Amino acid sequence: MSLLRSLLLVSLLALAGCASADGRHWVELAGSRYQVELAQNDEDRARGLMFRDQMDTEHGMLFIHDREEPQAYWMKNTKIALDILYFDSQRRLVSQQRDVPPCSAGDRCPPYPSFKPARYVLELNAGQAEKLKLQDGAELTFGPGIPKAD
Repeated sequence: MSLLRSLLLVSLLALAGCASADGRHWVELAGSRYQVELAQNDEDRARGLMFRDQMDTEHGMLFIHDREEPQAYWMKNTKIALDILYFDSQRRLVSQQRDVPPCSAGDRCPPYPSFKPARYVLELNAGQAEKLKLQDGAELTFGPGIPKAD
């Protein structure tokens, strides 16, 4: 999906329902476990973490895309600073956008690209990537029930 199409989709679906938040999904990264909400469809990916005032330290959101391709995320209506971590189909970290600030500028919020093709995107509270000393190539482990690439 092109960046322009992704941005348009986010604008159109800003009021969509929220992603899976039942607390039973988790991922592990660099020895730390995070409870994650899953965003597996266009509506959930478009809404993401919009309008949240906070997120617990050991929590995040995992975005699952249908195919591996360059991704770009933005912070429209997002109130918390985030680390945006991009992973390929083998769940290897391929790109990082750290300490991305909240944005209240609507459609003028800048995109934060992956620079390399990605299939999974993990959003954590800003500072987690630094705390974990993440480097490209780090592997993301999925807990039970999270679909993996074919």
